Amino acid sequence: MILHDYWRSSAGYRLRIALNLLGLDYQRHAVDLLAGEQRSADHLARNPQGLVPALEIDGRMLTQSLAILEYLDETRAAGFLPQEPGARARVRALSYAIAMDIHPVCNLRVARHAVGLGGAVTMEGWMQHFIRLGLDGVEGLLAQGGTGLFCHGDQIGMADICLVPQVYNARRWGVDLAAFPQVAAIAARAEALPAFAAAHPDRVQPAG
Repeated sequence: MILHDYWRSSAGYRLRIALNLLGLDYQRHAVDLLAGEQRSADHLARNPQGLVPALEIDGRMLTQSLAILEYLDETRAAGFLPQEPGARARVRALSYAIAMDIHPVCNLRVARHAVGLGGAVTMEGWMQHFIRLGLDGVEGLLAQGGTGLFCHGDQIGMADICLVPQVYNARRWGVDLAAFPQVAAIAARAEALPAFAAAHPDRVQPAG
């Protein structure tokens, strides 16, 4: 099993957490996004989108972190999604609010393009605006009911796996989490777990 990722990639971070939670042995192959390795012929053969992560598993090459999380849930009985349809929909909604609403607009290639257009846009301003906006929505979803110690009940699930990397990015870009108490509390509980701690970017960043 080989995970092709970048140490600071939110999507790669999600999969490191998931694989750690399942206790699966895997190798990491670093794809240096800053050096443009995602556009190399070798990586485009893995993922024609030129994105990370890509996971070699079960004789397949899988892409898109949420699709991979669901694959792991279905093939490894991971419990990342609840069995009851309404609960599954809630966990998916929380996960999508992070991975499909916050993450894409805060992707480095998007933010750099926006800054490159000129005007008063700065990288920090862009990131802070959209992370705050997105986390405000997630905080509201958590307040609607069903939240326990973690995003849904008292068991780690797909939404928590998405939330922790987003909180890492929020801190990285100087977003004050005081306005999002449930987000911050859930992230802190999850971050204390060994599987999450071992997946943290600081633990896997390249030497030097």
